[in-house]
Amino acid sequence: MGDVSHWKKGSSSVKLQVTKKQNEDLIRPLWSNKTEYILAQLGYSMGSVSLWTFHTLWLSNGGLFIILYILMLLLIGIPLLFMEMAFGQKVRKGNLGVWKFTSPWMTGLGYTSFMVCFLQGLLVNINNCWTLFYLSQSFQFPHPWDNCPLVKNSSQFDAECARTTPTIYFWFRKTLKVSDTFEHHGRLNTDLILCLLVACCLPCVISISGLKSIGKAMYVLVLLPYFIIFCFLIWSLLLEDALFGLKHLLTFKEVSIMDFIALFHEVGYHLLFSLGLGLGIIASFSSYMPSSNNCLTDAFAVALINLCTLLFITTVTFSVTGFWASIISQRCREKNVETLLKLISLGVLPPEAKPPANVLHNPSSSYTTWLESLPHSIKKIIVSKVSDCDIMDQLSKIKEGTRFVYLVFVEAMSFVPGSSYWSILFFLMYLFMGMTTMVGVMQGIITPLQDTVSLFRKHPKMLIVSVSVLMFLCGLFFTRPSGYYFMTLLSSCWLNLSTLLLITLENVSIVWVYGATRFFAELMTLMDRPISFIYRFLLGFLCPFMLIFLFGGTVAHISIQSFVYLAWDSNTSKEVTQKYPPWAFNLIVILVVTVFLPNFICFMYYLITRILISSIQRVGGLIVSKSLASRGQNLKLEAAYFGLQHLLDTKGPSPQPLPLGKAGVELLTRI
Repeated sequence: MGDVSHWKKGSSSVKLQVTKKQNEDLIRPLWSNKTEYILAQLGYSMGSVSLWTFHTLWLSNGGLFIILYILMLLLIGIPLLFMEMAFGQKVRKGNLGVWKFTSPWMTGLGYTSFMVCFLQGLLVNINNCWTLFYLSQSFQFPHPWDNCPLVKNSSQFDAECARTTPTIYFWFRKTLKVSDTFEHHGRLNTDLILCLLVACCLPCVISISGLKSIGKAMYVLVLLPYFIIFCFLIWSLLLEDALFGLKHLLTFKEVSIMDFIALFHEVGYHLLFSLGLGLGIIASFSSYMPSSNNCLTDAFAVALINLCTLLFITTVTFSVTGFWASIISQRCREKNVETLLKLISLGVLPPEAKPPANVLHNPSSSYTTWLESLPHSIKKIIVSKVSDCDIMDQLSKIKEGTRFVYLVFVEAMSFVPGSSYWSILFFLMYLFMGMTTMVGVMQGIITPLQDTVSLFRKHPKMLIVSVSVLMFLCGLFFTRPSGYYFMTLLSSCWLNLSTLLLITLENVSIVWVYGATRFFAELMTLMDRPISFIYRFLLGFLCPFMLIFLFGGTVAHISIQSFVYLAWDSNTSKEVTQKYPPWAFNLIVILVVTVFLPNFICFMYYLITRILISSIQRVGGLIVSKSLASRGQNLKLEAAYFGLQHLLDTKGPSPQPLPLGKAGVELLTRI
C-alpha cells in the first residue's frame, strides 16, 4: 500500500513538473511599454516603397486621389487594421495560430500568409540592398551618377551614357547591371552581393535579442527618419520653383467613370499595402501586448500618424519634383539652342532659325518666348528638329515607386550645393525605413514558427540566424542581370493579387466564419469597454464587399492588360516595351496556386477527418449499443442465477430481498 501511495505521489510531482515546464515554454514576452509597440507598428507600416508610390499616384491623379485615400482609410483601412490587431492580441499567437484559432477550416490561411510574407521579405531585402549601394557611393565626390564615365584609355564619354543622363545610366548599368531582355539571366552582380549580405544581417542583429532589442532599436530606426524628413521639408521649400510642384497637390483632373473605377482600385490596393495588412505581421506584433489593451485606439493612432507622414513626405517630393522639372527644362532649352546653331552651320536649317543674342546668353528664360514669336513655318521646322522642353512634359516622365527615388530624387539632389551631405541623409533615412519594414517581416516569419515548434522557442537565436541566411541565399537570385525584371513581375502581378485575396479571405474568416457578434462580444469582455456598432457594420458588411470588389477588379485588370514590361535597350539607352515570355505568366500562376494550396489541403484534410470521425462514431455507436444490450442481459441472468443459488444453499428465504428482476422471477418459476 505504501508503494502505491509513493508511486502516486511521484507521478503527481512528475506531472506538476511537466505542466510547469510547458507553461514556461508558453510564457509570452511583452513589449516594455506601449510606445515601443506603436513605433514598431508604425515603422513596419511605413514601408520605404509605399512612400514613393503614394507620391506618384497623387501626381498622376491629382487631388481626387487623396480624397479617395482618406475616405477608404476611414471605411476599410482602420477597421481592418483594428481587426488584425485585436485578433492577434486576443489569441496571442502569430499568423499560423491566429487562423487556426478562428476555425480549423481556415488553418491554411496561416501558411499562405507565412509564404507571402517570406517572398515579400525577399523584395524588401533587395530594395534595402540597392539603398546600401547608393549610400556607400554617396561618400564619393563627385558622385558616380553626376557625370558619365570615360572610356578606358580615351577622353570620350561612354557612348551608352552619352545617349541618356548619368543618373539613368548609373541606375541601369552600374547598379543593376541589367540585361536587355527578361530571358538573359547572366551571372550574379558581385557589387550587390556584399550589400545584400549587410541588408540581411542588420535585421538579424536587431531581432537577435528579442523584443527588448527591437523596442530599443525602434526609437532610432523610426524617430530619426522623422527628424531627417523635417530637415528635407525645410530644404525642399527653399528650392527654386518648389511652388510649381506644390500646386499639383490640389490640382483636380477630370476623369471618366472608367478612370474613376481604375483609380478606386489603385487607391484601395495602395492603402492596404501601405498599412501592411494581410501578412500576419500586425497580428504578430499585437500578440505581445496584454489582452486588455485598447487596440482600437492603437489602430487610429498608427493609421493617422501614417497618413500625416505620407502628407509630409509628399510635400517634400512635390517640392523637389517642381525643382527637378524646372532644371531639366532649362537644360533642355540650352541643349536645343546648341542643336539649332549646329544645324544652321550644317545648312540643315535656314539662318532665320538662329536664336537672337539674348536667347544665346540666357536660353532658360528667353527660349520659349522667342520660339513662340517666330512665324509658323519657321517654328514648325525648329520644333521638328529639337526636343520639347515643356515643364509639364517633364513631370509626365516621372517614374513610379523605387524608380522615382533613383532616377528623379537622386538627380534633383545632384543639382544643389552640398549634394553629398543630402544624399547621405536621404539614403540613411531610406535605409532606416526599409530596416523597420524588414524587422516586421522577420517577426512575421519567426513568431509563427516559435508558436508552432517548441525547439524554436528554446533556441530563438538559431532560428533568426537561419532565416536570415535563407533569405540571403534566396535573394541572390534577384542580383542577376534579369533580377530587376523578376522583381517588377512579382510586384506588379503576383504580390497585389495574392495580398488582396489573402486580406479578403482573412476578413471573411473572422466576421463570417468565426462570427462578428462573437468577436466583438469577446473584445468587449477583454477590454472592458463597449465597441460601437459602426465597426460591426464596417467589418461585417462593407469591408468584405469592398475587398471582393477590389479583388475582382484586380483580376480583371491583370486579365485584360498587355503582359509587357519595360526593358533597358543598351543600343539606344532607352527603355523599350517588350512582351514577357509565355513561361512568365505560367510562373505567376504557379506561385499563386502554390501559396494558396495550403488552404485547399487544410480544408480537405479537415473535411475528410470530419467524415471519418462521423463514420467511426456511427459504427462505434451501433457496436457499443449492441454490446451494452448484450452485457445488460448477461448481468440480469447472472443476478437471477446467484439469487436462486442462494435460496438452494440456505434452503430458506434470504435474510434480505435479492434484486432478481424479471429474468430471475421467470427462471424461478420454471424451476
